[in-house]
Amino acid sequence: MDNIYIEYNFTVTPKEPATEILIAELGNVGFESFVENENGVTAYIQKDNWNKTLLEAIFILNSDEFTITYLHHEVAQTNWNAEWEKNFEAIEVDEMVSIRAPFHENPNLKYDIVIEPKMSFGTGHHETTHMMVQHLLQLELEHKKVLDMGCGTGILAIFAEMRGAKPTDAIDIDNWCYLNSIENVDRNHCEHITVFEGDSALLRDKKYDVIIANINRNILLMDMEIYTNCLNDKGVLLLSGFYKEDIAMIDAEVPKYQLELETTLERNNWVALKYNKL
Repeated sequence: MDNIYIEYNFTVTPKEPATEILIAELGNVGFESFVENENGVTAYIQKDNWNKTLLEAIFILNSDEFTITYLHHEVAQTNWNAEWEKNFEAIEVDEMVSIRAPFHENPNLKYDIVIEPKMSFGTGHHETTHMMVQHLLQLELEHKKVLDMGCGTGILAIFAEMRGAKPTDAIDIDNWCYLNSIENVDRNHCEHITVFEGDSALLRDKKYDVIIANINRNILLMDMEIYTNCLNDKGVLLLSGFYKEDIAMIDAEVPKYQLELETTLERNNWVALKYNKL
C-alpha cells in the first residue's frame, strides 16, 4: 500500500537565504523531500509523521526578516528520484569543473564531481557554492590542510582534495548533511577527508592552511575569531553565504583578526570573499 504524504507549498520572500534555512529546519522535524521553485519550496512529510503543531518548532516562520506563507494537502506517494532528477541539472564552472549526479553524462572536463544532494545543500547551483569553486580553482592547494565549515554535500571538500589538498576536515551541524557528505566523499573516491557532525566547538586546537566557510552572515560574524585562530600564518579564509550589501559588516570585523581582503566574486548579488591572514 502506498504511503500518504502531506505536501506543503511555501512562498518565501525574499527567497534567499530563507529557503535554505527553512529546508534545514523542516528536515529536522521529519520532512523527507524538497523541490525548490521560483516562489519558494515544496516540502513533503509522511502523514504518519505529521501533526497539526509540527510547524510551531520552525523558528524562521516567525522571523521578522522574511515573509513565509504556506498551504498544505494530502498526496499519494511520490517517486522522489524522478522528481529530483527532473529538477537537478548538471552544471559546469569555468569550463573546468563539472558538478553532476550519477545519472548525468560525464562531460569530461578536468574535474568531475558526482553528488546526490538529497536533503543537503551545495549542488553547485547556488551562487555561493559556484563562486567558492571558482576561488578554489585559483588557489594552490597541493598538500594544504583545509577546513570546509558548513560542508552541506561535501562538494567543496571533495573539490579541494581533487586539487591536491590533504588532509581536509568537513564539518556540518545538520545530520542529513553529515551523512550525505560521507556518502559523497566515498562516491568521489576521496581518501583524505574526515567528516564531522557539529559546530565550531570542534575546531579547538586545530590549524589549517585554508578555511572555507559558506554559511550565513550571522554565524560567520559570530565565529570569525575562531576561524582566524585556526588559520596558519599566511593562510586563506574564503567566506560566502551573504549578499553584496553585507560586505561592509564583514569588513568591519576582519581588521581585528589581521585579515586582508584580496578577491571579491559576485554572482546575482551574492558574494564570495577571499581574505589572507597577515
